[in-house]
Amino acid sequence: MKPQAIGAFGAILFASTAMAQDDAPSQVLFTNVHVFDGVNEARIENASVLVEGNLIKTVSTEVIEAPDAEVIDGGGRTLTPGFIEAHAHLALMGPSLSAMEANSTWEDFGIHATRMAEMYLMQGFTTVRDAGGANGGLRRAIDAGQIVGPRHYASGAFISTRGGHADFANFTSPPGTDTNFSRLNMAQEVSGVDDVYLFGRNNLRMGATQLKFMQSGGVVSAFDPWQLLAGSKEEIEAAVQVASEYGTYVMAHSYRKEAIMSALEAGVMSIEHGFHFDCEIAALMNEKGAYLTTNLTAFDPGLLDVPAVKNQPSSLRKAISASATFENYIPNMKECPVKRAFQTDCVGSVEACNIQIAYEKYLGNEFFGPYTSMVTLTSTGGELVALSGDFTNPYPEGKLGVIEEGAYADILLIDGNPLEDFSVTGTGDKWFDAEPRPESPETIRIIMKDGVIYKNTLN
Repeated sequence: MKPQAIGAFGAILFASTAMAQDDAPSQVLFTNVHVFDGVNEARIENASVLVEGNLIKTVSTEVIEAPDAEVIDGGGRTLTPGFIEAHAHLALMGPSLSAMEANSTWEDFGIHATRMAEMYLMQGFTTVRDAGGANGGLRRAIDAGQIVGPRHYASGAFISTRGGHADFANFTSPPGTDTNFSRLNMAQEVSGVDDVYLFGRNNLRMGATQLKFMQSGGVVSAFDPWQLLAGSKEEIEAAVQVASEYGTYVMAHSYRKEAIMSALEAGVMSIEHGFHFDCEIAALMNEKGAYLTTNLTAFDPGLLDVPAVKNQPSSLRKAISASATFENYIPNMKECPVKRAFQTDCVGSVEACNIQIAYEKYLGNEFFGPYTSMVTLTSTGGELVALSGDFTNPYPEGKLGVIEEGAYADILLIDGNPLEDFSVTGTGDKWFDAEPRPESPETIRIIMKDGVIYKNTLN
């Protein structure tokens, strides 16, 4: 009996060991790479990076022993974190706000968001923070493997006052009337603190990871001067309170200095656009630990030729006025820098947004140089999305935007050195008259998200 018992136990142990080996996370070993870690200007030369499962296990200049790993010889290329887009609108296909309000269904928005998600990933963006218009369903589909796309941090419905930047209702719609956008929880009109509580909590219930409050006006929207100061102090504080209940934060669409300062004082942690930025704002942002995202295309002279601006007299007047007022943004940012993440803010076709993303990359390098642009695309964005906290953040197991042990395995392998030649990140030096861009930049040879390789053109 004893030998039989020992034999049976041994068989069980052997089977358990084999099962454990089968269940062991897969490994990918990148060798012969120069690592830009998302933070430091100097690359880690002649390094190896071991990925185990969906996390980075080891970064070393020594030989890494991983006999069971899939080995990828980087051939002296640069290994970087996946890019992070901090202000996108994946669901908004355009061509105008009125068209989306009057002539679009949930199928239109869903199909467009699906195509946008795949485009972003193939452009090297492994994480996107959606700044309004999409709820948690897109993230669920991506994370379940039903569609291809980046990690997705949704804001749910824009929260806006009547006549504010997210009032997309038809001109003759009475206050409080349901709209296409409100029915789909893509934009909600608020009037008072109770509405902010209602729609803010509903956004988080619908899968939002942060809240978006429209505090200033805009250029292409119908009813709002860009100088608008929308939302009372109490309403903005209510949004911050609701976000805090969920351990997350508020991002505010803010143009004017008065809007930016009041948002920061109310507890807003992410200023969107922030075109009136100056050194006094910088001091308060650094004191509060807040972040800024700015679409640099707003400083391009071609802005006045955008059809939605050029062909609408009120929008053209607003654009001319805003451009003159915001002309000191770039020198002020260079003199008094703050933590700034990458923003494209494209609303339109997938093909047009692909072009705009490449041009936004190009402008970042033109204005601020390659190192600052790489940090903006990577670690700063990772810090920003992490403000969604321990239990609202859908991806809490590792850091994003960095190459370090324990970080998520969101990795790009790029030809050349983007710290010397930024064009290898997939830039484009034209906007409106640009030729269609490729599905994915040729210079980005490998795209890995969450330990899974979605593109590999090395072999």
